[in-house]
This record gives sequence, C-alpha cells and structure tokens, in this order.
Amino acid sequence: MRSNNRVAWVAILSAGLALGACGGEDLPPAGAPGGVDPGQPAATTTDPGPETTAQAVDPGLATVLSREVFSYQGAGRDPFESLLRSGDVRPLLEDLRVTSINYDNQFPMNSVAVIRDTTESQRYAVRVGDQLGRLRVSSIRAREVVLAYEEFGRELQDTLRLRRNQEGSQ
Repeated sequence: MRSNNRVAWVAILSAGLALGACGGEDLPPAGAPGGVDPGQPAATTTDPGPETTAQAVDPGLATVLSREVFSYQGAGRDPFESLLRSGDVRPLLEDLRVTSINYDNQFPMNSVAVIRDTTESQRYAVRVGDQLGRLRVSSIRAREVVLAYEEFGRELQDTLRLRRNQEGSQ
C-alpha cells in the first residue's frame, strides 16, 4: 500500500512540475481577484509598435547570412591567370638545346647539364630534379638529358640529345 501512495505522489508532483515548466503563468495571490492588487492603479496597455511586436513574438527570427570566402595563399600560380602571359610555360621543350654534359660515372646524381634556350638566349645549368618552367629534369645520362612534364593530367617524358661531339670524346 505504501508503494502505491508513493507512486501517486510522484505522479502528482511530476504533473505539477510539467505544468509549471511549460510556461504556465503564476497563480494570483489568494486575496486579490484576478491577480490585481486593489492598492495598485490599473496598468494601461499601449501598442508597442511593429519592431517590439516582432521581437516579442519570436526572438529567433533573426536571419544570419554567411558567405563562403576563398583566397589563394602561397599555393602556386593563380589558376585564372592566362598561361600565355605568365612565365610558367617558358621555356618550351622545342626551344631547348643541350650544349654540354658533365657526367659522373660513379655518382650519376652529381652530373650537370648545360641547356640553352634559343629564343630567350639564356643558359641553364641543371641537375636531376631541377625545374625549368613546367619541365623537370628526371635524369642526366652521358649523351642525353631526360625531361618530364605534365600534360592533360599525364606525366610525359622527352629526351634532349647532345648534338655535337665534345672535345676528347669520340
């Protein structure tokens, strides 16, 4: 019997708490009809205006605008810049000529090749791994230089050969 009484009290208390928590107004004092104190003057109601009414109705109506911002910082070249005007495509493969190669048989990674750009009249002393615009030196051999480049998502390789005989070689 005692457990039934406890269950009933718990049910009554939880129902009372639920009614109080869901926004029910406070009850008026016992002596005042309608909750108005007879000693206080009656409150006058005025029209609060459109801004106050909107805020009073739902304060969560404030709209928050957010924009996605993107910037290029240290990521290489701007993808919207024309390649024709930038120096990234220079030198072109067909404009390069190998003038000399200093090949090291013991340590091929120490080999140096001198390449000349015929249109710009510039010389480049390159080692394996060096970049010339979009061209990368992938290997240097005794009589040729292998250049790698990326075109349409594929890595391609091309070979520049030494054209003339160097002094002391046959």
